[in-house]
Amino acid sequence: MQEKKSHYNFEEYDDPSLYDGENESYISDIPLLLKWASLTNGSIIDIACGTGRATIPLARQGHRVTGVDVHKGMLDEARRKSSDLGLEINWIQQDCMDLNIETSSDLIYTVGNSFQHFLTNEDQDKLLASVSRHLNPDGIFIFGTRFPGAEELVSAGTEEFWKTYEDEESKLQVDVYCQSSYDAISQIQHNTTIRKYKNDAGEEVKEKKTEISLRFVFPREMERLLAMNGFKVLNVYGDWNENPLTGGSKEMVYVCQKRNMD
Repeated sequence: MQEKKSHYNFEEYDDPSLYDGENESYISDIPLLLKWASLTNGSIIDIACGTGRATIPLARQGHRVTGVDVHKGMLDEARRKSSDLGLEINWIQQDCMDLNIETSSDLIYTVGNSFQHFLTNEDQDKLLASVSRHLNPDGIFIFGTRFPGAEELVSAGTEEFWKTYEDEESKLQVDVYCQSSYDAISQIQHNTTIRKYKNDAGEEVKEKKTEISLRFVFPREMERLLAMNGFKVLNVYGDWNENPLTGGSKEMVYVCQKRNMD
């Protein structure tokens, strides 16, 4: 019997300012989104928008964008940031698996590897059905997910150093470590992120741990999943720079089109 998993992986997102501090500088996906946005008329929908990392840049370029997320705290931070910038963005709190908004669009996207938060076949189908319902005929759906390569799936289960940064609020140095284990049956990777806060003397003064689970999907499996849900794959890339997908890629970026079912 398949274990039921909650699709709400909230621990990593319960501190929006911490999330922004570690992720806001990532902009690799923005050029491809802007490229497709320039071909789009009407509203664009950002699913699992978080604090608006990829929503706000499109709005700043004059696009009409709706950001949807289930996490109230992340949306509150998104509203604050867009208000400070004088941007009119429609922020909506809804479950992306049961999306029911009045807007339909020629372009829907979800970035930040959000696709991996949908941990079961049923959840993935619900997400794609929600996207399809809100896409106009021949509309485009863009998303990225980590490539299930050996480096991702084979883990010793020990803490591995990721990066160091300065916490904006406390001004403390933060050393970030990751620990992961992969369940090959469920295709779910269970991850612990350990943040060690250090003062100017290099002494550890605080430690914070968060948990998150992520589902990996293999390329041929993804092709079948998208086809079953009414999508044609226009392109699949190995990164957001549109380089080809290879066995050594770190991610898979899909540009899909809603098929005309008539």
